[in-house]
Amino acid sequence: MRNLSHLFLFLSLFVFVGSCTYEKEEQIPDSNYPPAVANILVKKCATSGCHNNLSRANAGGLDFSNWDIMFEGGRNGSSVIPFSPQYSYLLYSVNTDSSLGPVLEPTMPFEDSPLSLDEYNILYNWILDGAPDKNGFVKFSDNPNRKKAYICMQGCDQVAVMDAETKTIMRYIPVGVDPFIYEAPHMVRVSPDGQYWYVVFYSGNVIQKFRASDDSYVGSVDIGAADWNTIIISPDSKKGFVSATNAQRTVVLNLETLSLEINLSPEYPHGGFITPDGRWLYLTSQLGNFINKVDLTDPFYSFNSVVLQTGASKTTASTLDPHEMMLSPDGSRYFVSCQKSNEVRVLQASNDSLLATIPVGEKPQEFSVSLTHPYIFVTCTEAYIDPNKKGSVYVLNYYSNTIVSSIYTGYQPHGIAVDDDENCVFVTNLNADQNGPAPHHSSGCGGRNGYLTVIDMNTLQLFRKELSDGSSFQYKNELLNFPYYVDYRK
Repeated sequence: MRNLSHLFLFLSLFVFVGSCTYEKEEQIPDSNYPPAVANILVKKCATSGCHNNLSRANAGGLDFSNWDIMFEGGRNGSSVIPFSPQYSYLLYSVNTDSSLGPVLEPTMPFEDSPLSLDEYNILYNWILDGAPDKNGFVKFSDNPNRKKAYICMQGCDQVAVMDAETKTIMRYIPVGVDPFIYEAPHMVRVSPDGQYWYVVFYSGNVIQKFRASDDSYVGSVDIGAADWNTIIISPDSKKGFVSATNAQRTVVLNLETLSLEINLSPEYPHGGFITPDGRWLYLTSQLGNFINKVDLTDPFYSFNSVVLQTGASKTTASTLDPHEMMLSPDGSRYFVSCQKSNEVRVLQASNDSLLATIPVGEKPQEFSVSLTHPYIFVTCTEAYIDPNKKGSVYVLNYYSNTIVSSIYTGYQPHGIAVDDDENCVFVTNLNADQNGPAPHHSSGCGGRNGYLTVIDMNTLQLFRKELSDGSSFQYKNELLNFPYYVDYRK
């Protein structure tokens, strides 16, 4: 009888235990994210039909299934910028509270419950800490010799740092010294030795210096308040010449000690170059029909004028209004963008005589030149294309002084920089005109965002970016307000 009771008890326990079910915690595939971040991005964003490797082509090009792939960005560029949550549009898409930052609709996760405040803060603080992987590694922190493009945002007091190979925004670097006003960074320039980059402020009184290896701040020099526009750096990277057009001032700086040496007073100075031998500094005069030629071997920096019209007298009346200049790679000739007459003038470097006049689109501005193709590129910011397009990049052959092509790169192109290493050209499009295309989003600093596009120098067509899933699209990286200038670090 006792054995029968034991058998009954055993069978009862077997039935009870066998009928129990245990809910297994959903396993998250290894994504290289920190666990708390993976719990949000992988489980709620990289879902079927949304931001994963199978459907990213129809989801803005974004794939959040993996930390490394996330940094490829999407159709509107980089959605996560390490250390810059205020400029990472991933956060705009999951935010429902405008007091926390920009809100971009439709809210993600799409057609699902929005993230909780705790989840939003997890993402925000993760990006603020550099958006590291699960081991604490911060993307793009491993190569001090990385080739980069630098883009200054005149409406935002920020400089974007782009990885030239992947064409991904790596960082936004705050610039300027006054937190209460926009100082309007007008130009960012990399020194010829590639060791430093400098920022010029249109509404500020300093020049700032940063180290190119890690983009850390080095120092600044006070040059007084003026409408500072450009900096031209000597071939040995030791001196800088900074010009203010309306103030009619050019200051000479010692870039090693960050000290001001002397003030010059050329008429309406703006862009220019220094000859490879370091003998001459050429400066445009942005009002008139002439340029300034400064003797750098003279301790007093004497200068004279070069009239750009054969047989004409010098005038400061608005006629040609030279804006920028560029020397050909062999040093035999130089090119001048004349923003009033809508032409590029070509002069012989040996005697400053006029060789050619090339009609281009409205308001020619900045130049960049290739060393591997016979091309010099000039942005024509206000060139009329059609009612929905404004601006064009003209491609000139610097041997024959002829037009090769004109390319619509985006609305109001301004900054331009050739990257011969990747065989492409970076173009910043201001998109400041309200008639331009609506930006994808508004950033943390407000205003209308401009954007970056890229020319493929092999085809002279706009570059198409290929994603890991095999899809491709015309590359366009949305930036911040008024991306005025771009320079390339080789």
